[in-house]
Amino acid sequence: MSCKHYKNSPQKYYKIISFATFVGLLYACSTTKKVPDGEYLLTKNNFEYEDRKESFDEELKNYVQQKPNKKQLLFAPLSLGFYNMANPKYDTLLNEYMTYPSEMRNQKLRDSLFLKYNMKSSVGKTLFLDRLLHSWGTPPVILDQSRSEKGTESIEKRLTYRGFWDADVHLKHALDSASKKAAVNYFIKHNDPTYIKDYYYNITDPTVKGLYWQKLDKSLVRSGQRLDQTVLEKEVVRITELMRENGYYKFNNSNEEVYFVADSLKSRKQVPLTLEIHKDSADHPYKVSTIGNIDIAIVNEVGDFPKNTIKDSLRRIRFHKMDNSYKTSSLWRAVIVDSKKVYDQKNLDLTKRNFLAMNNFSILKAKDSLRRGGGTSPNDSIVDVLYVLKPLPKYELKLGTDINYSQILNLGISPSVDLTTRNVFKGAENLSTSISGTFGSIRSTKNIDKREVAYEISAQASLNFPRLLLPFDYYKLLPKRYTPTSSILLGASIQNNIGLGRVNFNTGLNYQANVNDQVSHRLTLFNTQVSLTKNKDAYYDYFSNDEVIRDDVFKNYFLYSTDTKAKFDAGLLTIDSVSRQIVSDIQYLETLDKKGQDQIVAFVGTLVNKDRQTQDVIISSMIYNFVYTEIGKKDYPNAFYFNGKVELAGNILSIFNQKRDDGGGIVTSPQRTIFGIPYAQFVKFDIDTRKYFKFNGNQTLVLRQFIGVGIPYGNSTNMPVIKSYFNGGSNDIRAWVAFGGLGPADSQVDERVRTYMTDNLKLTTNIEYRVPFNEMYEGAIFTDIGNTWSLKNYNDGYGDEFKFNKFLGQMGVGSGFGLRVNVAYITFRLDLAYKIYDPNKAEGDRWRFKNFQPFKPTLNIAFGYPF
Repeated sequence: MSCKHYKNSPQKYYKIISFATFVGLLYACSTTKKVPDGEYLLTKNNFEYEDRKESFDEELKNYVQQKPNKKQLLFAPLSLGFYNMANPKYDTLLNEYMTYPSEMRNQKLRDSLFLKYNMKSSVGKTLFLDRLLHSWGTPPVILDQSRSEKGTESIEKRLTYRGFWDADVHLKHALDSASKKAAVNYFIKHNDPTYIKDYYYNITDPTVKGLYWQKLDKSLVRSGQRLDQTVLEKEVVRITELMRENGYYKFNNSNEEVYFVADSLKSRKQVPLTLEIHKDSADHPYKVSTIGNIDIAIVNEVGDFPKNTIKDSLRRIRFHKMDNSYKTSSLWRAVIVDSKKVYDQKNLDLTKRNFLAMNNFSILKAKDSLRRGGGTSPNDSIVDVLYVLKPLPKYELKLGTDINYSQILNLGISPSVDLTTRNVFKGAENLSTSISGTFGSIRSTKNIDKREVAYEISAQASLNFPRLLLPFDYYKLLPKRYTPTSSILLGASIQNNIGLGRVNFNTGLNYQANVNDQVSHRLTLFNTQVSLTKNKDAYYDYFSNDEVIRDDVFKNYFLYSTDTKAKFDAGLLTIDSVSRQIVSDIQYLETLDKKGQDQIVAFVGTLVNKDRQTQDVIISSMIYNFVYTEIGKKDYPNAFYFNGKVELAGNILSIFNQKRDDGGGIVTSPQRTIFGIPYAQFVKFDIDTRKYFKFNGNQTLVLRQFIGVGIPYGNSTNMPVIKSYFNGGSNDIRAWVAFGGLGPADSQVDERVRTYMTDNLKLTTNIEYRVPFNEMYEGAIFTDIGNTWSLKNYNDGYGDEFKFNKFLGQMGVGSGFGLRVNVAYITFRLDLAYKIYDPNKAEGDRWRFKNFQPFKPTLNIAFGYPF
């Protein structure tokens, strides 16, 4: 950066420089300021592996007794800096002051502590800044060598637990008396592990033994494995869940009924292992339990049941209600557990989940217990179940303002008002209504280097049913445990985003079923959208680049056809009619040289863009969505995610309408219409797959592949704009902003024309490596690859057709790095991306290394992870 450049724009950098200076000064302040003489500040724990490194070794760091102060600014312990900035003479006083409850921390308490510590001159002082720094800060971690020694013992125990019985751990302290700092070096040697020589099981109950044998192939324990106690723990959990799912109520509830015995008398390297399952010391047999009474109570307080309720029943389930606010049938649908059926813990958990998912109740009590039989002895084979539910408030109003970053908008503000009305028809139906707005900025259509104000205002209503809206009993086809739901949607929005803006109306009927925590299905039986373009006649006012190209073409054509110019000047011909005449005048087109032909190609592109951007369209489609996800599940550290969607549009409308409109677009053919509005016909496939790999405990490599294909047919020659694909944005190829000039394919059409072109085939590959610095901050490096194409050459001369022998060389490539800040449940994301390969540049200029500008990245601000 030149000195001249800096002097001309100091405002641009002073905040960054000021902040960096503040951090530098804070860090420069001695971190050992409050370390007593003769003591050492613990700055680092180092781990060296003398023979090899195992996959679980990263967890060993958690077993040391002392850890250095956490670093909040990547390299600086900010909280320690705050603590050191407080006046040291008040440290002891403030330490005691913070032990009192917050309601007692006042000036009276401070004055009493001043007198206690013989600081009479400070009486009356608030110590506001010192108290603030003290509460924000953390004291220095002073090295305790005895605790370091205990850390080696803890690490050795963990290694033994992991199957390395002969592991050796020792340490060495690195003390720096001059700086009063210390590091602890832990030297770890695994040595040879202990293996399971033979695997036996001793199960005295024959039924339990048979059930275990049936699922033996699912066992996590095998002969020849390392004797890892964590694996044995998981096997105990698996066996416990297996038995509880097959009728054994509270099996292993004391955690003493299932355990392993290792015989190490003969060898410490090859150890026989035996699984032991015993109900008690007398080896009493287990009994399979069945469900007895099932009681569901709807009350205002726990004490209202049963004295203030009226009893009702449906299909072996007893309901206790204070009034008739809820239909019994709507409550029955949520209950998975069934009377006289074998006890299965999963069904009890699913029932609880279903009641919460209805968003109508809070659960005051969920109880299952063995029935008390005659006399004082319990009946150990019948389980009675009770759920006590409290209705949530009839109305719930929420006001909110979100800050967001989308693929189209830049940083935007979204105020909203949401009203939920519960139990509308006494069947636990919820009506959700909302009014919201989104206000931000987009790339200007007049100048792609500038941004303009954009907005969207919408009103939506959704009526949600805790059942499927079908005219027949579907429970044999779709069990209640799948939690089937339905929703009817109705909405309208007005938006102004890329100049002309649109008015949209939408309605739909959705069905959803969750097979389990990983698998869900969603079917939109009909999804109808009506999209109407505003200000069609002002197209060239907004897309001024298209106007420049049009004027150049008109100027050349008027030299060829003076008669057309005269009629146009006289107002006898419109802009659209002249445009249509030019592209259909074969004789004129044959007279053009190479430059003129390129100009016509760009002109046709503007006309296609005009037809699509100003098109009114009806989209009536059926959509099926399948989702499989392991994300967030504790048993899937290397999670996999799959989201597949199929959309079929326009077929029903085509059956009832064959009449075409009179005109069509400038370069598009006439279409059949409904109420004078063309309807779209297409089939669309979207596949989004992701794979997460965990490394070194908390580092993550994420691979993502998106494939999208839209195939127009029948009444459509192109996909509607709102259903087409584009490139760029914070969740896509981050080196390009949304509608930022990448694609389609390697087209060399003028970027002013390509900027808002969309297409019907999209491939995107994302690779991201995430490295947490601490609980709050996380860094990432990434590479994004992809582009859009057409399935066939719809527009001669565009060069956007997908071809297998060319598409790899037409992929845009961008790389960069980013920072994620996790605060509460929100992740703020900042990504800086650079173009590596731009397929829309001329041959020989596509690799962008020679044009690399490190201080001019594409900035992406967003909330949440990109994938």
